[in-house]
Amino acid sequence: MTTKEENFPWVEKYRPKALDKVIGQKHIVPRLQTYLQKRSIPNMLFSGPPGVGKTVCAVALARELFGDTFSQDFLELNASDERGINVVRGVIKDFSRTIPLGADFKIIFLDEADALTTDAQQALRRTMEKYTGTVRFILSVNYASKIISPIQSRCALFKFKPLKKEDITQKINEIVLQEHLEIDKEAIESICDVCEGDLRSAINYLQAASATSPHIKKETIYEVASAVQPKEVISLIEACLNNDFDGAKKKLDSLFLDYGLSGEDIISQIYKRVIEFPDTELNIQKKIKIIDAIAEINFRLVEGANDRIQLQALLSQIILLNLN
Repeated sequence: MTTKEENFPWVEKYRPKALDKVIGQKHIVPRLQTYLQKRSIPNMLFSGPPGVGKTVCAVALARELFGDTFSQDFLELNASDERGINVVRGVIKDFSRTIPLGADFKIIFLDEADALTTDAQQALRRTMEKYTGTVRFILSVNYASKIISPIQSRCALFKFKPLKKEDITQKINEIVLQEHLEIDKEAIESICDVCEGDLRSAINYLQAASATSPHIKKETIYEVASAVQPKEVISLIEACLNNDFDGAKKKLDSLFLDYGLSGEDIISQIYKRVIEFPDTELNIQKKIKIIDAIAEINFRLVEGANDRIQLQALLSQIILLNLN
């Protein structure tokens, strides 16, 4: 019989509850701890890619600051669910009017705030001005440029970076130990490869892989991540560099049919492997021209062009560039 904790998503189970437990972001955590010691924080704008600790830091900061009154003094909203002006005029304004219990102010955390409409952001700016004495706002965004300038100027900006390989490895090993799993070194390398600095994705891949076997191998990681192993893409590029269009086309068909990848997935993988290709095998001039061709094909795919035709055109361009 399984317990509730065993069925709990590991992303939540291993979410840090305090700032000193946050992985990576060593340029940010000490600043937040200073605010915590002074029990005084400004409005803040957390900017960075998904899964790098923006929400963790906001919640941990509020939890340590408010203690027992955390649930009364902290409001978390996902702005992508409620993007309009009504959420600002309703939920946010109602919460801002009430008196804080555990500190001199309350905290409103707006996740994915860059999804707010311009009108909603203008209303939020006015709310930030009106309730300066009782409320602090923490806005979490993927792109700070999508937030209007009047809000940006009222916030301290914190830029979160993708997590380093050693940080992700540290967390993976910690979870493996706690869950009594075995994991190959190559599997950890594979997790770091497919998650691209996103720790949330890394933990999800690890949990998904553990459901198939307590001994986790790299093949399982690529399978649960719906990603292709690097050697498959590298062999496709090598076929092009050997002017073998038929061989490259067969490998491309395999990526479409055997792995079920979309055109955008495949072109992202090709770009990633071209960047990593050793200069001894692919000189910098050819690499630049191939990346330019990849950019053009990627644009066509985004505009709705046929995946198979465009990627075969890319293979042809790589071969022509190599012949020249």
